Amino acid sequence: MLPISRREYDALVSAYPPDAQPAKDRAAAATFTNPLLASGPDPYVVRDGDTYYYMHTMGDRLDIWKTKDITDLAHAERRTVWRPSPHTPNGRSIWAPELHRIAGKWYIYYTAADSAHDDDDHRGVFVLENASADPMTGEWKDLGRVNTAHPGIDGTTFAYRGKRYFVYSPYVGPDSDLAIAEMRDPVTLAGPEVIIARPDKEWEQQGGRQILEGPAFLPSPGGDLYLAYSGSACWSDDYAIGLLHAGAGSDPLNPASWRKSPRPVLKNSAAGHVFAPGHNGFFTTPSGETWIVYHANPAADMGCTSRRAPHIQQVRWQGGKPVFPMPDATHPLERPQ
Repeated sequence: MLPISRREYDALVSAYPPDAQPAKDRAAAATFTNPLLASGPDPYVVRDGDTYYYMHTMGDRLDIWKTKDITDLAHAERRTVWRPSPHTPNGRSIWAPELHRIAGKWYIYYTAADSAHDDDDHRGVFVLENASADPMTGEWKDLGRVNTAHPGIDGTTFAYRGKRYFVYSPYVGPDSDLAIAEMRDPVTLAGPEVIIARPDKEWEQQGGRQILEGPAFLPSPGGDLYLAYSGSACWSDDYAIGLLHAGAGSDPLNPASWRKSPRPVLKNSAAGHVFAPGHNGFFTTPSGETWIVYHANPAADMGCTSRRAPHIQQVRWQGGKPVFPMPDATHPLERPQ
């Protein structure tokens, strides 16, 4: 989740002009090809009605894209909605934004570091609020930092059985774990945090660090809870996506509720030209399809840079369980419906 300047981003986008796409009218095309943009670390997609909103790490600010066609981000309306003030606890390394609609208001959860101390000890999850119907308009108010017990990154939130929960990746000793807590309101944790997963699998310990990060909530049609996450260091080609599962009716705050898949559910595909896939999110289409959005490199040994680009693919359901796709950036894929 390294920062990217506006100049770097625009240079990458200009290297892949929209007219270079094989279809002249992508909005009317039946298919699309990954990636959606040339650059887009830590992508996030949310749908409101027939409109999609998209965000990714920009490093020094928060930008939102707005479109009816999520496959055509190159032509989407885009706006910078917030920049940090100098000399603040959230003044630099603006990473991993997520846009959520909660009780009629919009909230952005994002990672940031102190202006004077850009290190893990001074990194946390912060929240912005906007009462407008459209997050591209109105005023974004800085609500400050979520009151987590540890410094950490990659905060997300979800509602389940009438309660709202917060999950993030705290720094606990040498590890980055996954912790959950109930929320009293969109910026305040109501109770103690509980560690629900640690990097105890070999595939989660690649690149010189033991890391779980980028949690993303995925509800099943039958009421089961799924929580996807990224494992290993983002600069490693072994960076991949894992999955936690809790049965319907489980208590999310009980670590015993969660079971971890022994292997990644989405990982490198040399044939698909997808390397180090990770930091994903999920969204649904107007017809009810489930899709995953994730970033990936187009080649091996590219590390954790702004060349990580956003990809989307459909997740299908079989017997109440998600079936993840093979990563693909080489073949035309059917557009979301």
